Amino acid sequence: MRLLVDIKKKLKGFRLEIAFEADQDILGILGASGSGKSMTLRCIAGIETPDEGKIILNDRVLFDSKRGINLPCQQRRVGFLFQNYALYPHMTVTKNIGFALSGLSSIRREEKVKKAISMMQLEGLENRYPVQLSGGQQQRVALARALVIEPEVLLLDEPFSALDEFLRNQMVNQLMSSLSDYNGVTLFVTHNMEEAYRLCKRILVLDHGRKEVCGERDEIFVHPSTLPAAQVTGCKNISTAKNLSDGMIEAKEWGISLWAGEERTGVAHVGIRANHLRRAEGQGSNVFEMWPVYTSEAPFRITVYLSTVQPEISSKEFRFQWEMSKDRWIELKNQPLPWKVYLDPEKLICIPK
Repeated sequence: MRLLVDIKKKLKGFRLEIAFEADQDILGILGASGSGKSMTLRCIAGIETPDEGKIILNDRVLFDSKRGINLPCQQRRVGFLFQNYALYPHMTVTKNIGFALSGLSSIRREEKVKKAISMMQLEGLENRYPVQLSGGQQQRVALARALVIEPEVLLLDEPFSALDEFLRNQMVNQLMSSLSDYNGVTLFVTHNMEEAYRLCKRILVLDHGRKEVCGERDEIFVHPSTLPAAQVTGCKNISTAKNLSDGMIEAKEWGISLWAGEERTGVAHVGIRANHLRRAEGQGSNVFEMWPVYTSEAPFRITVYLSTVQPEISSKEFRFQWEMSKDRWIELKNQPLPWKVYLDPEKLICIPK
């Protein structure tokens, strides 16, 4: 199974210009809102037409601007799970799932729909209408409808964005289970890095219509090679940087110089994830005095906003975010100031020019 995409399309405010390949490993497409993620899926499905380029699925040409080929949606063997599910409100669960199987005999269509209902654990809901279903049930119906046609490529456009946290976690697990037996190509569009990390082996990062990076999930999360890749994978501490000498760099917004390693050259930005800051007991390389400015509390974690200079009483200016468990915060908050904080060079994200 192989999907090749190489397309260009002028959009309002920017130009979508993207080329990538995907196989049976789920490819996650990460990017900020308006970066071109959904438009890329719509072009693959045939809902939108690129200005130029080609789309090839398993050696079958779906679109080729030079050859004048543009197969209609129904001939592309593409399953599409929309963000809002796009269920037909006047159709029952059974009819929604079987809608795309109109070319089959009634017996064969009934067999396939029954199998899809069982796979998605929708037994007992066959005669309900979308308005009578919960958000999670609607999503399972939409996924069943996408898979029942046995597509060669499955396109998932932010399918969990409308769900609460508990249901989202359940549906991620359900999707992982459902796709374990699917042998086609899967593209998963999201701006949620945790969903992408859980579901996808490979990640493509889009920024303003262009591919920033594409590769193995762990490599992109641990060593993002561009500024948009670092931002979209959740790095909250980023500064412009200037190379000094002997592995030293100046982090301009942080107001410090630190050792990044002798092999780090040509660094334009430096970053460190908020959960990678560590408290140090004494002096040493990459140990800096910091003061807490204020905190932000989540149910199970605390974010401490830090300054590298002693802040004025009314100041809210900070240089770093430090995320920690509430237990760790209880241990730390009464320690004498300034705290000594260690920035491990192994944890630094050094982004080249």
